[in-house]
Amino acid sequence: MAADPTRNAGSDYTQADLMVAAAAREIADGEVVFVGMRLPLLGFLVAKSLHAPEAVGVYELGIIRESLASEPILTMGDLPNLRRSHWLADTADMMAILGRGDVDVSFIGGAQVDRFGNLNTTIIGRPDRIETRLPGSGGACDLACLARRHIIIMAHRKHRFVDRVDYITSPGYGDGGDWRRRVGLARGGPSAVITTLGVLRFDPDTREMVLASVHPGATPETIQNNTGWPLRRASDLQTTPPPTAGELAMIRRFDPHRYWTR
Repeated sequence: MAADPTRNAGSDYTQADLMVAAAAREIADGEVVFVGMRLPLLGFLVAKSLHAPEAVGVYELGIIRESLASEPILTMGDLPNLRRSHWLADTADMMAILGRGDVDVSFIGGAQVDRFGNLNTTIIGRPDRIETRLPGSGGACDLACLARRHIIIMAHRKHRFVDRVDYITSPGYGDGGDWRRRVGLARGGPSAVITTLGVLRFDPDTREMVLASVHPGATPETIQNNTGWPLRRASDLQTTPPPTAGELAMIRRFDPHRYWTR
């Protein structure tokens, strides 16, 4: 029988738990976080519960929270997330906050990502020969352009980690180097890519993706086999720390039925 790729052998956590913990660790105390859905939603709650109590959550629906919701929530629009929120507005207000430069970090994903962190959620194929039409940008392009940094979370598969995305929906570092400055993006860019196999970061000079840590149960070779270009490794390549007891307790508190992490 094939091993379950979502669970680490001999552990009491799933790969999704590990990704949530890794996402939480990217959030610093006092930061304004454009939260997102699914695993980033849990990551923000874990961070705010443990090491970032002053972090502020901005939700696309029009919610700003300075305190934790009193009950578990599955989506940003659940009633416990509305109750006693700091501000109930609408999406236009949230995007205005983003446009002003008030968002420190955002979370986004995509169908494809390339070596410079460009994301595709528009089409697979060429514009004149579309193989698959995807949902499109939504607010993802705004997040990638206007937040001070963004974090990418996605499954690590070779057909998703490609040398060059078929379409740039949400810009990373373009073709590398100072591309963002050259095209007029005054701030931002991806700071980390959290995947089902490891955590990747970006070389400060070339802006190319670099393998920074390998999740327990994975290997650098497995990660390379699931990446569509020769992936550089950090000189101090690490093993991703497993979720701590405290992180797991908060994940179970906020996802008691394992809706996102089973």
